[in-house]
Amino acid sequence: MSEGAYQRLWESSHVTLQELLDQEQPLLEPVPDRERQSFQYRLASLYLHYLGLLRRFDTVYDQMVQPQKRRLLRRLLDGVAGRVLELKDKLVRADLCENHCLDRVLQDLKFTPADLEVPIPKYFLLEQSTTVRERGLILAEILSRLEPVSSQKVWKGYLQRKRTQQDRRMEMEFIGMLPSPNQVEHLSIISQACLVEDVRRLHQMEKEEEFRAAMVKAHDSLVETEGPDMKEKMKEQIRQWFIECHDLTGWFPDYPDVSSGGSYSIFADKTPEQVRMELEMQVQENRKKEQEKSKEKGKDEKEKKKKGKEEKAKKGEVDAVLQVLPSKCIPMISAGHEEYLNTWKNRCESVHPSQNYDSETLREEKRKEVEQEIRIQVDELMRQELRNLRLAVDKEEERPLRAPKKTPGKKTGKKKEKDLTPNRSVESLYEELVISGLLRKSESVALKDYIGDFLYLGSTLSLAKKLPMPSLFDIRQNVALYAVLRLGSPDIHTMAPLIRSILLVGPSGMGKKMLVKAVCTETGANLFDLSPANLLGKYPGRNGAQMMVHIVFKVARLLQPSVIWIGNAEKNFYKKIPKEDKEMDPKRIKKDLTKALRLLTPGDRVMLIGTTSRPQLAEMRGLCRVYERILFMPRPDYASRYVLWKRMIEARGIQPTQHLDISALAKVSDGYTPGHILQAIQSVLSERRFLQLSKRPLVASEFLGQLVKLDPVYREEEESLKKTIGENVRGAQLGREQEITRKCQGFGAIPPGFPEGLVLQDPTGQEEHETQDGPVGGRGGQADQGEEEKEVMAKACRHLRLVAWDRAVAQG
Repeated sequence: MSEGAYQRLWESSHVTLQELLDQEQPLLEPVPDRERQSFQYRLASLYLHYLGLLRRFDTVYDQMVQPQKRRLLRRLLDGVAGRVLELKDKLVRADLCENHCLDRVLQDLKFTPADLEVPIPKYFLLEQSTTVRERGLILAEILSRLEPVSSQKVWKGYLQRKRTQQDRRMEMEFIGMLPSPNQVEHLSIISQACLVEDVRRLHQMEKEEEFRAAMVKAHDSLVETEGPDMKEKMKEQIRQWFIECHDLTGWFPDYPDVSSGGSYSIFADKTPEQVRMELEMQVQENRKKEQEKSKEKGKDEKEKKKKGKEEKAKKGEVDAVLQVLPSKCIPMISAGHEEYLNTWKNRCESVHPSQNYDSETLREEKRKEVEQEIRIQVDELMRQELRNLRLAVDKEEERPLRAPKKTPGKKTGKKKEKDLTPNRSVESLYEELVISGLLRKSESVALKDYIGDFLYLGSTLSLAKKLPMPSLFDIRQNVALYAVLRLGSPDIHTMAPLIRSILLVGPSGMGKKMLVKAVCTETGANLFDLSPANLLGKYPGRNGAQMMVHIVFKVARLLQPSVIWIGNAEKNFYKKIPKEDKEMDPKRIKKDLTKALRLLTPGDRVMLIGTTSRPQLAEMRGLCRVYERILFMPRPDYASRYVLWKRMIEARGIQPTQHLDISALAKVSDGYTPGHILQAIQSVLSERRFLQLSKRPLVASEFLGQLVKLDPVYREEEESLKKTIGENVRGAQLGREQEITRKCQGFGAIPPGFPEGLVLQDPTGQEEHETQDGPVGGRGGQADQGEEEKEVMAKACRHLRLVAWDRAVAQG
């Protein structure tokens, strides 16, 4: 694509962005609970449009050459990504589920399942490629010092594999199994397109270096030419303020301190006449306040009680509606959109055909920076001049600064973690973790390699009152949203709802470890391994576990992004430790892990990812306290199995023919995991069978013998996992439920006369709260209730889980 094509794509993206911003304000208006379905539809539609906008901004930012436009695009890209994560959180609260049936919305909007794919910004890896490469070299160097003999073996093995690949290619050429000319031509076109993109990225680096040099030059020029005039103008403006304040009030004003912005907080884009008008208004307001205070003293306490009752009644009315809280990302997106409209929309691009920086825009931006620097110097001078004026005119010595008033109440904020290794450098701690095996080198796995298809019948199953299971496509999207997007950018992590940990639950062979490696690959994150089996014999003693967790989290924060992986996560929360696991003491890091997670704040790009196939062995209360999101990974459905068979066979270099019935394979492999399917393909497609393909084409019956040797995941096992995650997770949180339910009742979140025995559940899956008679599932009632009562209870649960929880969180 040419520069003009990317420019047109940017312009069309802002047209779409303007339409989306117009839809944001109506979304903040309260909606009755009876219109929940339309409310969910609006959220889903907005979510899909922002996903498309994220994809387009990523494309434009990756290939735009002009440095000033790229800075604006970066802010827009991060803002839109943060808004996508906010809408995902709202969808979870509205749907009461981590997975959403968006097939009907896709059909109405004329979208395809490809539009639902979460785009991963390319700059995640491109902009930190140097850092990732340096870390890889340091890690390789440490490992080579540890095992010099094994490194020689690795090098010899690498050379032998390379020779084998060359011999294999010569053999394939000899038997005529090379790709067809059409495929070769297709690959050459793709390689040429990638080459063009790489050339544009080199131009970006050149223009960026020129722009940075111009920024330094423009700054020095402005300081030298316009700096003295700015300084004198500020001094005259502040002196005039001193005189006018003394004439109006009889005393000189207090000078604003540095934390409040100094004189900028008073003279920000204001003339001396405007400042004088503000001073007169302040005098009048102070008089009015004194009069109002004298009137308020005469009021009775009975009127206050009446007002309190009226406010509680109003709160009860608000609880009957659905409402979205204001976004943190919309102000940033709106500011970027306004900058585009004011600066770049009507700009004639023929002025800068080579995509150089705009010198006028650069000088305007630098002028503001220089003005702020000079204002700091002027404030110091004028503070001293104000002291001299008070001493000379009012005979007043230095006025003591007033300490800010402390609001009564509980102290907010978290305690700072005590540094157990204050005299250790990050490099030494990093090397210690590598030597002990707690920091590993992650294999390179792309998230797109986790193959799965879209759930096409989600809405149909929901209408039939059947709970649709998540597909492999849904799992991949949730991992991209919860882990990759948050870890990839510090700005996105700060704006998005905070998620510190996720737990992947599913049978063995579903690709849980593969997803962990994919997160590290897509974000360039460090991989720390705190699996119970890996901790055996390391950091022994009572204080050893505390020191180990402290070092891991300290290095993870300092060298972020980082992923802390715990395999067999249920072992940390065993109900009863089996005899064979007593030696490793799997529960010894449980308390320290919980404390360390609580200290992570927005901006700390550290994610704890646990994997388990046996959650029923764990104490669910502790498991849910540590892991904020629990993602269930069921057996693949027919659509996903079809794609798995097709893609995995093609990955072996074989194009399926009409003799191979992939649909039949997808049907007979029901219950088998992706790991089983891969194992069967590897067993069948040996080198000998590969050489016989020209004479004997591949057929589906060849794979059946290998599938029979493998044990599938039976439906009873999957139902047991679902039951464990669904019911036991809810029952494990009763301790926190009662506390937050009391808070909700305190401000009217639970209306009087509401059915007892309700579960008031956090829609995100983190918290649950019950009333008096015990928990009831969010999708139904107790076993002995009638159908009508079940519907009433389900509706009540949906109402409380969205509205009352939001109010409980907002008001503490």
